[in-house]
Amino acid sequence: MVTLKSEHDLTDLLAAAGLTRSTYYYHLKLMDQADPYAELKAAITTSFENSKRRYGYRRVHMDLRAEGWNVSRKLVRKLMRILGFQSKARPKRRYNSYQGEQSKIAENLLQRQFDVESPDTVYVSDVTEFRVDQRKLYLSPIMDLFDHSILSYTIASSPTTVFTNESLALALGSRDFNKKLLVHTDQGFQYQHQSWKRLLEEHGAMQSMSRKGNCFDNSVMENFFGHLQSEMFHGEHFTDFAVLKVEIEAYIDWYNSSRRQERLKGMTPMEYRCHTLAA
Repeated sequence: MVTLKSEHDLTDLLAAAGLTRSTYYYHLKLMDQADPYAELKAAITTSFENSKRRYGYRRVHMDLRAEGWNVSRKLVRKLMRILGFQSKARPKRRYNSYQGEQSKIAENLLQRQFDVESPDTVYVSDVTEFRVDQRKLYLSPIMDLFDHSILSYTIASSPTTVFTNESLALALGSRDFNKKLLVHTDQGFQYQHQSWKRLLEEHGAMQSMSRKGNCFDNSVMENFFGHLQSEMFHGEHFTDFAVLKVEIEAYIDWYNSSRRQERLKGMTPMEYRCHTLAA
């Protein structure tokens, strides 16, 4: 209308648009005003882009709070909608390593007690797969429930016992835990194998297993896989296993050092560990 005003009488334009003169001048004044949320929008954009567009409004809000912004989560959500920022949807995980009982199954000693107060007392692990065309790549991480950090991991083209044992050995190192460490997994064949049990025994660690077919018994690990698949893999196209491997490694490094978690009081796993141990 502002452009048409130079060619037509304002009264005629307002009549055609069905607007009053006061409404027209009100909106004209708004156009001349600076956006009161310009700086906040810029901060939101920086957080969203730094997360490689992975963050939803909750984690963007955590980022802003850590930077000193005193802003509500509701406002962050509203502005992200205006900016068109939306986190990726989480796909369902399909890999299942259970192949029936091969030996005596360990008890579920963890019993969904996922809140752990000390490091190196409860580790959890599982295997997830990535499908690339007709091929598959597998990841076996070890997570410390204390701060949800990924202590170690292995990546391979086949989910063998050697593949899972290597990630466990890397996490255990040369330490003897004297039964102060519990290692929890599902009932996958890799964790029923004698080589896995022997490795735990050699380091004085105890074995715990989820009940058959109950993913909620290992939900923290499942949750990590969900974020990994949606934030790094889902919607992307990988044709080269080497490139995918590099992206998985980069994501785990980012997850440990930069990805904020609500359950960790808005801190990253590494921040939470340093903050708690320094207290």
